[in-house]
Amino acid sequence: MNTSQITTSQRIKAIVGGSIGNLVEWYDWYAYAAFAIYFSHSFFPDSDLNAQLMNTAGIFAVGFLMRPIGGWLFGSIADKIGRKKAMTLSVLLMSFGSLLIALTPTYKSIGILAPLLLLLARLLQGLSVGGEYGVSATYLSEMAAQDRRGFYSSFQYVTLIGGQLIALGIQLILQKLLLTEAQLEDWGWRIPFVIGALLSVIALYLRANLHETEAFENKKEVSEKKKGTVSELLKHPQALLTVVGLTLGGTLAFYTYTTYMQKFLVNTVHLTKEESTLVSFISLFIFACLQPVFGALSDRIGRRPLLLGFGILGTLCTVPLLTALSTTTSIWGAFFLIMAALIIVSGYTSINAVVKAELFPSEIRALGVGLPYALTVAIFGGTAEYIALWFKKVGSEDYFYWYITACIFFSLVVYSRMKDTKENSTLDKD
Repeated sequence: MNTSQITTSQRIKAIVGGSIGNLVEWYDWYAYAAFAIYFSHSFFPDSDLNAQLMNTAGIFAVGFLMRPIGGWLFGSIADKIGRKKAMTLSVLLMSFGSLLIALTPTYKSIGILAPLLLLLARLLQGLSVGGEYGVSATYLSEMAAQDRRGFYSSFQYVTLIGGQLIALGIQLILQKLLLTEAQLEDWGWRIPFVIGALLSVIALYLRANLHETEAFENKKEVSEKKKGTVSELLKHPQALLTVVGLTLGGTLAFYTYTTYMQKFLVNTVHLTKEESTLVSFISLFIFACLQPVFGALSDRIGRRPLLLGFGILGTLCTVPLLTALSTTTSIWGAFFLIMAALIIVSGYTSINAVVKAELFPSEIRALGVGLPYALTVAIFGGTAEYIALWFKKVGSEDYFYWYITACIFFSLVVYSRMKDTKENSTLDKD
């Protein structure tokens, strides 16, 4: 399909179809983080909450280690046989991982097999979500009109955050309306994983009816040796290093203020589980709404100003914001501090997908976006929770705040040296 000839309604249908599949995948991924405070004792029989959360966070981090493999596998599939097929396969794998978590017996029932099966499920989900990012970022960027790429590609993070919102929304419904805390800890935590497996059926239908992108179709005659191979990718070292550098600080900040924040509010701020879920839900909803606004802004003023804004404000404000948050006693004080942090992070999240897609030619675009991103997220984003909890355990929680600051500053150096990809986009050559 010729992208320049797509009508607005067809373009919206393609963006919605790609995005909703992305939403389901990220819901499955985040359901683990959202419900860890309820199921950690089922797999790790330790009386200390922090130790249970560390073990659960450790498996969360191990799941991230599969993401580079997923970025390579699904990126190669997308560049060789199509974006559409790669996205369909990734959502199938994610649904299987969710179903496995839902059906795994507790430690009391099967002993050490319980955490091992949990680990296997997270490895499968890590493989899936590692491939999902690069492929969906590529698809959304290639389907967008030239002057609306920032806006359309921002919906990747709208749906990424939306997945977490659905997980938290289901948690709120279960907490407030349907189940007691004892029921949630006993068996209720399995419900969101069953829902995730069922939602995958919807995602599969939507993705089966997507159009392939013109950028991929135009490169069908390119030699297979050049499509989606690591050897071809290594011919673009500057683009590879740019992806690593611009991702490093952003992914750490993102996972700190989203997946880890719910535990931080319970474990450090000492809000109740229900209060922390409510604060997380409201702040993430507003955060999701901000993504298209920032994405559209990048279409007007360029990508680089937004990245520089995140880098400068993130470097200056992270320690003060987290220090103030750790000592607040007000639920609304916590909300406003988290919201301030998420507004800063939006300078990265809203446009990072399109920036990466604009760096690589179409024959290696999905692999180029997905693999270096997944490697960086595995090392820095996936370990954020564990490192934060470890610093807390040794009595130096504020060291974690400085660790985030240092990583954002490193990314700021990269932002200051890179060209604005809006004006130097490889997508214009497709």
